[in-house]
Amino acid sequence: MLKNKIIIIFLVGILSLSSCQALPRLNDERPNFLIIITDDQRYDTMQYMPNTQALIFDQGVTFEKGYVTTPFCCPSRASILTGMYASNHWVHKNEETLKFRTMVEDIHRNGYYTGLVGKYLNSWKGEKRYEYDFWVSFWGGTMKHYYDPDLDVNGTWSKHTGYSTYLFRDYVIQFLDQASNQRKPFLLIYAPNAPHAPFTPAKEDVNTFTDLPPHRPENFNEEDVSEKPLSIANQNLLSEEDIEGLEKTRRRQILTLIALDRTMPDIINKLEEIGELDNTVIIFLSDNGKHWGEHRLTSKSTAYEESVKVPFALRYPDLVPVPYIDDSHLVANIDIAPTIYELSETKMPNTVDGLSLVGLLNGTATWRDMLLLEAWPDRGHWSAVHTGDMIYIETEGDLSEFYDLTLDPFQMNNMINNAQYQEIIAKLKQYLTEERIPTTSQP
Repeated sequence: MLKNKIIIIFLVGILSLSSCQALPRLNDERPNFLIIITDDQRYDTMQYMPNTQALIFDQGVTFEKGYVTTPFCCPSRASILTGMYASNHWVHKNEETLKFRTMVEDIHRNGYYTGLVGKYLNSWKGEKRYEYDFWVSFWGGTMKHYYDPDLDVNGTWSKHTGYSTYLFRDYVIQFLDQASNQRKPFLLIYAPNAPHAPFTPAKEDVNTFTDLPPHRPENFNEEDVSEKPLSIANQNLLSEEDIEGLEKTRRRQILTLIALDRTMPDIINKLEEIGELDNTVIIFLSDNGKHWGEHRLTSKSTAYEESVKVPFALRYPDLVPVPYIDDSHLVANIDIAPTIYELSETKMPNTVDGLSLVGLLNGTATWRDMLLLEAWPDRGHWSAVHTGDMIYIETEGDLSEFYDLTLDPFQMNNMINNAQYQEIIAKLKQYLTEERIPTTSQP
């Protein structure tokens, strides 16, 4: 009888201990992964996220030449999940479903505790997926209301009271608490809806930046777009009313980023509290950028820098012991999956198009000097090859473009017929012809 009491007391003690601190792993030293994917965030907006800048970007590597291979929500996120170009995973538009296996499915099978908080894919109805142990999401790709959203939490739909960014923050912390009690590493995709439409600021921010200076880069409401494809050249100049609406949208997007930035210390502190901060690969990027009036444009899905270039950083002391800025190498959303495959010691499928960032960061890989970009907007399919300093673009049935970004960073002067560039244009055109041929059949 006494022996049984001792056993019970011993077990209670273990349970009590596990509730207040992380359980030790069972000889599994693989890193955790926290992938943060914002929605429609431009590359030039990190100045409004000082916490994120200090805690992630300034603690790791900042990729100045970070791109998404298809600047549209669902195709880009499908590329993050698979490491594949959109022409190979066949998700060309937001309504199309991803039918290829994802890296989350693979590492879940390989012993990882997995979670998603926020947006999955636009074509998904929000319900829990089998490969995620922890799930918090909403219907489709656009959250109708930042306040009091309907969320599916681990298979149960309900209305939640509060601001979505803060609600998501709380669920991220809940996931990390639960992950700390697993004897396995974890992967969490944290995909807040900020700064996507309807870009509703938190109530405490509505009176912030009321004097925000107007956005007027050289290519804003470009006067002469005759050297652009007709689908762009035929765009009317933005009216004063258009510009006023754009400025309101821009300010509201920035305000949603301020609220998101406010939550980052809580997440980083939780990682430190559970003893996993330095053993967690943290990657931050956006699914695409967005135009704020450049070339008369107000959306995305173009090959111009405002659309395809995104904030992109990786924090992981084992690979990046000294923080730095990489301003020379082309990295992309398709590189995230192969990086996770390698670091998680999971077999990578031969369908992956991207490159593992491990080889770049430890100096063992010969890196790419060209990157395929592509999209299927309503105005017509386009594909492009980016070198980091130059870009060649073909739009189906329309005018081709070439820009020397070192001399023309605002992409105002189409040099497609300039004799000086014909040799490099021919080289890029050949690369584009070879790369845009799908290597997979439509599933």
